Amino acid sequence: MGVHLRGIYIIVGNYGSGKTEVAINLAVNAKRSGLDVRLADLDLVNPYFRTREVRGLLAELGIDVVVPPEKYLQADLPILSPAISGMIRHPSQLTLIDAGGNDVGATVLAALADSFKNKLVHMLQVVNPSRPFTDTVEGCLKMRADIEKTSKMKISGIIGNANLIDETTVDDIYKGYDFVKSFSKESGLPLEFITVCVELLPQIDSNRFTCPVLPIERQLVPPWKKAVKIRN
Repeated sequence: MGVHLRGIYIIVGNYGSGKTEVAINLAVNAKRSGLDVRLADLDLVNPYFRTREVRGLLAELGIDVVVPPEKYLQADLPILSPAISGMIRHPSQLTLIDAGGNDVGATVLAALADSFKNKLVHMLQVVNPSRPFTDTVEGCLKMRADIEKTSKMKISGIIGNANLIDETTVDDIYKGYDFVKSFSKESGLPLEFITVCVELLPQIDSNRFTCPVLPIERQLVPPWKKAVKIRN
């Protein structure tokens, strides 16, 4: 089963959940399927591993990336471009918004309330059970509550992103899937899809999953590592 999203989607999660990597790969996946895609970088908290770091690559693929003005790209300031409101009011076939981590990063979403008005907006919580604070169902529920409170919006679904970066094993993927299924049951939120890095996909038994799988071609890597080459 593939991932087929349409409409406006906000990607949220805790620091280190991998939400930005998920947002980038969602954009690429949708573009490959023939959709018009726009991706906004609203991560105004974490100065590292933000969507804007790969905006050149995404632009080459035909993905419209909305970022703060050039002179503010490396700033950690709550700067919202008018283009952000514009892309929400006039969305593409898939409009993705990469929000900042934790409840602090999601605060900026409340400032877009007027733009979201009368729009069907989906907010998905990325969960990596290998990270602190979301390694228990209780922690995931608290993260959900904190993000909803500060953003003044409701989370509508879950993305399972179990990984230990280069140390990830097939067993980690299976255990992570079981974990987010438990979180889905406890929270009442649907599990939209899980992620698996492309290197592990040949070893994965997809019949174990009842949800779609998004292949991850990792782009946000330290300087000493090479990103996976993305092609159209």
